[in-house]
Parts: sequence; C-alpha cells; structure tokens
Amino acid sequence: MTPTLLDSVNNFLNIVVGYVWNIPLVVALAGTGVLMTLLLKGIQFRGFKHALQIVMGKFDDHDDPGEISHFQALCTALSATVGLGNIAGVAVAISMGGPGAVFWMAMAGIIGMATKYAECTLAIMYRNFDSNGTALGGPMYYIKNGLSEKYGKLASFLAAFFAFACVCGALGAGNMFQTNQVASILHSNFQLPAWITGLTLAIATGVVIIGGIQRIGSVTSKLVPFMGAVYVLGSLWVILANYDRIPEMFSLIFTSAFNPSAAGGGAAGFAVSTVIIQGVRRACFSNEAGLGSSPIAHSAASTKEPVREGLVSLLEPLIDTVLICTMTALVILISGIDYHQVKGVELTAQAFSSAIPGFFGEYFIPVAVLLFAYSTLLSWSYYGEKAFNYLFGNKGLLAYKLIFCVFAFIGATWHISPVLSFSDIMLGLMVIPNLIGLALLFPKLKQETVRYFTQLK
Repeated sequence: MTPTLLDSVNNFLNIVVGYVWNIPLVVALAGTGVLMTLLLKGIQFRGFKHALQIVMGKFDDHDDPGEISHFQALCTALSATVGLGNIAGVAVAISMGGPGAVFWMAMAGIIGMATKYAECTLAIMYRNFDSNGTALGGPMYYIKNGLSEKYGKLASFLAAFFAFACVCGALGAGNMFQTNQVASILHSNFQLPAWITGLTLAIATGVVIIGGIQRIGSVTSKLVPFMGAVYVLGSLWVILANYDRIPEMFSLIFTSAFNPSAAGGGAAGFAVSTVIIQGVRRACFSNEAGLGSSPIAHSAASTKEPVREGLVSLLEPLIDTVLICTMTALVILISGIDYHQVKGVELTAQAFSSAIPGFFGEYFIPVAVLLFAYSTLLSWSYYGEKAFNYLFGNKGLLAYKLIFCVFAFIGATWHISPVLSFSDIMLGLMVIPNLIGLALLFPKLKQETVRYFTQLK
C-alpha cells in the first residue's frame, strides 16, 4: 500500500470516527449509565456485596443451565476488557485529551457498572439454547426475542445490525488493534519483526478458539487473575515509590477534567468537550459497558437467575476502568514523559521504564501487553463467533475462526492509525442498537430486578 493511499484511507476513517464518536453518542452512553444508576436505585452500590458472594461460588449450582461458572464468565469478559485498553487506551486518552480524560474515564466506569448490569441481566433473560445445549445470547438475542412481538422487523434489523458490527468489531478492536500493539512494543524493545509476532499470535489463538467457550473460559480463568495481579503490583510499585506526588497527580487530573488549560504545561490546549469525549470513548473501549460485547460471554454462565449474572458483570468496569486504568494513568503522569510526543502503548512502556529502570522496566510492559492482548483475542474471537452464528448459522464457523486468525496477522503488520480508527467506528456502531434495546426493555429489566431482590430478602 502506497503512503498516499494509506493517508487517504486514514483520513476517511478519521472523518467517520468524528461522526460516530461525537457528543450525541457520548451523551447517550453516559446518560444511559446515569439513568440505569438512578432507576435501579444505585444497583452497583447496593448489589456490590452480593456480587462478590456470587463470584466466590456461594450460589453456584451445577444443575443450572449454561456452560461455564460465574467466575469463568467474569474472567472471560474481563479478559476482553482488562487488556490494551488499560495500557494503550489510557495512553491514547491522555495523549488526545490530557490528564483530565482520566477523570471522565473513571466516572464513565462507575456509571458503566449499572449499564453492564442491565446488559448482562437481559442477556440471561432472553438467551437461547441450541440442540447441543450451547448457550446463545447477547444483544442480538435480547433485542430480537424481547422486542420482536411489539416492533417486528425493526427489532430484527437492529439485532442483525448489532451482530454485523460485532463481527467487524471483533476483527478490528478485538483483534487487529491487539496484535498491532504487541508487534509495536516487541519490535521497539527487541527488534522482533512484526510478521513473526503476528504469525505466533495467530497460531496461538487458533489453538484455543477451536475448542470453544469452555476451553476459552478455562484458559482465561487462569490467565486473567495472574496477569491482572502482576500488572497491579507493578503499577503500585511505581506509584508508591513516588507516593509524595500522588496528591499532585490527582489534583492535575481533577483540574484538567473541568478546565484543561488551567492545568498548564502539556495539559494546555485541550477543549473540555475533547477531554470528555476522549475519556468516555476510551472508557467504553476499555470496559465495554454499553457496547453489548460482555453479555455474549455472560450468556454462557450456568445460572437460572438473570440478575445474579448481571451483578457479577458490574464488577468489570470497577476492576478494569476505575482501578487498573487509574493506576496506568498515575504511572504515566508521575513519569513526567511528554504525552504529546509518544503515543499508544509505547508511552506506557516508557513511563514504566523511566520509573523502574533496568530489567523489570524493560521487560514488564512487553510481557503484560502480550498476555493482555492474547486474552483479549480469545474473548473477542468468541464474541465475533456468536455474532457470526446469529447471522449465518453454524455453517462457516470454522472459516470465520480461520479468518479471525488471518486478521491477527494482518493487524500486526499494518499501521496503527487506520486500525484504531476502524476499531472506534465498529465499537460506536455496536453501541447504537444495544442502547436502544436497553431502553425499550427496561420495564422488563426493572421487574426482574425487583423480583430477585424481594426473593433474596
């Protein structure tokens, strides 16, 4: 591809991103989270303790329909959310929106807990099972099964539109973006050719995804806790080593959120609207609340109680965005690296290297990026597979998995700008039918929520 053609493609995608990810979509995402929080009486706060009990297996029943446990469903969904959005996504948010974008990421994460609860509760309420007992769920199913009687063809169109965007999003955000960033950091640190990274990840992904959700759940339930713990410990090492600067960094983040130019230095020059858009967009990219992707994984959980799985799912934005993203942001800001000059995952890598020079600083982020990206590839391959299955049935699923692996290779060898723009477009398009479905099905969601908590008491 010639530079001129690449520039043209990139410019076109950037224009489309501007139309998709504009104030209306940001307001819709944030507004849905606020409304769900208010109308469900702060479900993320009053249901938090019960959610922990469910994850720890207190309410597990092996006779319940489904394929994986609550914990495995949470880990599978987290493996898609706790990933490069936490490393590269935070860096992109700060580069394009300044430190204030981190504040809006965290706020979007907190209200996104209520949105995630709504999505995953509906996913269990309206899921199907095929002849083999395999769970089929997600926005395409709760839109069609929950709305067809009243809205007919409109419901079928919205469901199919979501499924199409999900397949494309799986190839972009959940695949090419991941391998691209891995290839970038491995080439930068170790001069490893991008095609070797792409080929290795493509093969490693194919080995697992052909085994289906049970194998994916088995791998992610071991990989996610390990990689999450290592990353948090590494971040805490940097943050606590500079504990005297923590109040200053939080002050910078808060000040920049409402008055970017007042923060001075690198934060100057950002408009408040840009800061908010970047914060919410990257939060959405990171924790996926409002996208409708996580409900596909949670649909496979073994449970008879939809609310139970919804409560499990609301832990995701808390872990992913409020905790891990904030830690990444503090590491970047404490390092003092010019976030205008360095982009993406390399910004985070340089921040860790400057704070922890030597072996750990050099190898920590590349290993973390590799593990995070690989787990995300596994989960998003499943999301895309279920969306593909909704559109075309079981025929062609093996071909889809092979195509997914090919795109992993393409992403590693392509340029980051068009990959990131394409990913943002697909994620934005997934949001639209999903939020419409949440709004129209809210009365049923509310009824089920009241029933469950009344029974629980």
